[in-house]
Amino acid sequence: MPGKKKPLVVITRKLPDPVETRMRELFDARLNVEDRPMTQPELVAAVKEADVLVPTVTDQIDAALIAQAGDNLKLIANFGNGVDKIDVAAAARKGITVTNTPNVLTEDTADMTMALMLAVPRRLAEGANVLTGDKKWAGWSPTWMLGRRIWGKRLGIVGMGRIGTAVARRAKAFGLSIHYHNRHRVLPAVEDGLEATYWESLDQMLARMDIISVNCPSTPATFHLLSARRLALLQPTAYVVNTARGDIIDEEALVKLIQDGKIAGAGLDVYEHEPALNAKLLKLAARNKVVLLPHMGSATLEGRIDMGEKVIINIRAFVDGHRPPDRVLPLRT
Repeated sequence: MPGKKKPLVVITRKLPDPVETRMRELFDARLNVEDRPMTQPELVAAVKEADVLVPTVTDQIDAALIAQAGDNLKLIANFGNGVDKIDVAAAARKGITVTNTPNVLTEDTADMTMALMLAVPRRLAEGANVLTGDKKWAGWSPTWMLGRRIWGKRLGIVGMGRIGTAVARRAKAFGLSIHYHNRHRVLPAVEDGLEATYWESLDQMLARMDIISVNCPSTPATFHLLSARRLALLQPTAYVVNTARGDIIDEEALVKLIQDGKIAGAGLDVYEHEPALNAKLLKLAARNKVVLLPHMGSATLEGRIDMGEKVIINIRAFVDGHRPPDRVLPLRT
């Protein structure tokens, strides 16, 4: 007796081998072995024939694309936590469920945030380049490569969700004073454990911090949350770290303030128009005013495999007629 037909699952980018192998075992999985972003015509073809689409952060799944989806497409199982590139409301109107992969990248992203928090004030990238550059290192000197101490400084966290809280735990261990701004105040037990100070006013917090860490999701409400006006509130000795999404910060305004010496520097893993990079940011990096990373905050093998397992669980639950555990509702975006 023939088995049940496997759903056609189209995966837009190459995933870790263990994830792809399991996908092939369970589904009629179409892989992207070349690991290049799909073109718009390729995405259109995918949504027309797939039962399940597995996109990533490099794919724009907007209302126009969703409108062209075939009747078979009933699930968009995002390989990633952020769904800012997916029009969840448009998908819901067409009867398509959207899922994501929450809670698996928290620690990895918090680690990278902490790394940038150290790298910028302590000039780590600049120091490493000394040993691999054209000039021979002359040796240690009491006044050479002086950075800024982070112990005892005030850290302002913008977005005290899972990642923001994980960053706060690490920062507290490094001796920073924890401050945060969030839509809602965290539980008293969490606040007490972190000895954290809550600021209802983002403006007031920004003006008083030594380091700002951006850890909120990208939504219409957080677009340019750190606007030119708000960035101008920062002290000239302050640093900005962003491992969330690039469009939360007005990048041009940030660049200008650093160029003018009105902000000490920045550590960025995400960019407003990535993968395109602001040429002015690259010039600042050459001058050792910023540390730039290529969106690698969650890039651990363990994290990527955990994400893949979440995707598989969501697909299997949906195909078996159950509600996927990581369903994203329009109101939550």
